[in-house]
Amino acid sequence: MPELPEVETTVKSLNILKNKKVTNLNVYVKKLRYPVPSIRLKRIINSHITNLRRISKYVILDFDNFHTMIVHLGMSGRLKIVTTDRFRDKHDHLSIKFNNNSYLLYNDPRRFGFIDIVESDRLTDLKYIKKLGIDALDKDFSIDYLFKKVEKSEVLIKQILLNQYIVAGIGNIYASEILFDAKVSPLNKGKDLNKYQIGTIIKSTRKILKKAILLGGSSISDYISPDGTLGNFQKNFKVYGKEGSMIRGHVIKKVNLYGRSTFFCPNFQK
Repeated sequence: MPELPEVETTVKSLNILKNKKVTNLNVYVKKLRYPVPSIRLKRIINSHITNLRRISKYVILDFDNFHTMIVHLGMSGRLKIVTTDRFRDKHDHLSIKFNNNSYLLYNDPRRFGFIDIVESDRLTDLKYIKKLGIDALDKDFSIDYLFKKVEKSEVLIKQILLNQYIVAGIGNIYASEILFDAKVSPLNKGKDLNKYQIGTIIKSTRKILKKAILLGGSSISDYISPDGTLGNFQKNFKVYGKEGSMIRGHVIKKVNLYGRSTFFCPNFQK
C-alpha cells in the first residue's frame, strides 16, 4: 500500500498539472472500494487545478471552481500522466484530459482505493479526513503529544504507529523501519515506553520518512510514480522483508502482529 512517502512523491510529480484546465473526464467503472461519484466528478470539467497537496495518505486536488477531488490509492492504486489514453489499460478506471493534451489516469488493479469530490470548504468535514490524527511529518507530532496517547495503552507500539487516528501517514513498511532505527521493539506496549523512547521514535519517524521521500518512495510491488519512475527507498530497508538475514551479526526476525508482518532485530530493539 502506498504510504506517506509514496503519496508525497505522487503529489510532487503531479505538480506539472497545476493551473491546467480540465477539458474532459471519463469514468470507466461504477465502483472501486466505494461507488465512484461519476456525476459529481463532471463538475471539474472546464475548471483549473489551483493546488495539489497531501493529507495523510490522500492525494488532494483543488480546483478553481471551489471543488476538491480526493484520491486514495488503496493497496495497488497509482496515478499516471500520459499523452494519450488511446491505449488505456484495463485497470485504468478514471481519465482526466487537460488543455495541454495530457491525461491523468487512475489505475487500480485491486480496486481498493477510492475517489471522492466535495466542495472545497467541506473537505475537513469529511468523516475520513476529520478523524485523522496529526500528520507524521507535522511539527506538532511531539513527544508530549505521542506520550499522552500511549502512556496508558495496552496496545503494541507498532500498532499505535499504524493507527491513523493517532498519527497519520505511517503504514506497515515504514513502521518496521522506524522502530528499528529508534531501537525500540515492536512488541513493547505503549504504556511501557518512556519519554526518551518516544522521542527517538519521533526523531526516527522524521528521518525515515524524509529519506524515503527524497528517494521517491518504495517500489516493492505496485507503486510507480506518475511519471513512470520507480522509488528507490526499498534499497535502504534495514529489516522490512529481510527475515533470516543478518545485520551486524544478528538475525532479523518476522512476527505477525494484528494480521500484519512485522520485521525486527531483537538484539538491537529493546
